[in-house]
Amino acid sequence: MRTLLIIPAHNEQDNIKPLIEDVCSYGYDYLVINDCSTDNTEKILSENNFNHLKLPINLGIAGVTRVGFKYAKDNDYDCCMVIDGDGQHQPSYVEPILKEIEAGYDYVVGSRFVSEKKPFTMRMIGSRIIAALIKLKTGKSVTDPTSGMRALGKKIINEFDDSMNFYAEPDAMCYLIHKGYKVKEVQVEMKDREGGESYFKNPLRSIYYMVSVMLSIIFIQ
Repeated sequence: MRTLLIIPAHNEQDNIKPLIEDVCSYGYDYLVINDCSTDNTEKILSENNFNHLKLPINLGIAGVTRVGFKYAKDNDYDCCMVIDGDGQHQPSYVEPILKEIEAGYDYVVGSRFVSEKKPFTMRMIGSRIIAALIKLKTGKSVTDPTSGMRALGKKIINEFDDSMNFYAEPDAMCYLIHKGYKVKEVQVEMKDREGGESYFKNPLRSIYYMVSVMLSIIFIQ
């Protein structure tokens, strides 16, 4: 099964080199998509001859992943998987997730809470609200709807290439469950970010994300 790892990166100069080296140690094909970084991310990618695309404008996570999905389709990959450029998604969990694609699932998410308890932090309260909306819309319970670590089989690659009217991961998951695709979550552990800043450090961005995802799930997906 030809698999491509899609790695979105925006200002990840502190994290991208060790992550790619770790990915390469497993022998996976990968594509880093540099989403108009303003730090030394592009310099590091170029100097180390890492396989990457440099975007001329900032597309954000939804736009970047769609670029990756189109690349996977154009290059006839059987499966693609998204892992974040901040190093929180560990390549050691790629294989168990891909095994579920090989077993017949269409969309497999690396979840922190399949067998672990979800804490009551502000961010996790938001995750619970989104999970409740997905349950309301689809009848299916999910544990980690905001996880960006996900693998797509060929049918989903084609589906997303034809039409991807999604803001982020939760509404994409809601759409696929609603359409009857086989979706599964696999327990993973995620590391803390070692350098750089999270997109969600800004409270206004977090609020915008929550409102956008909720409206998409309720009225679109």
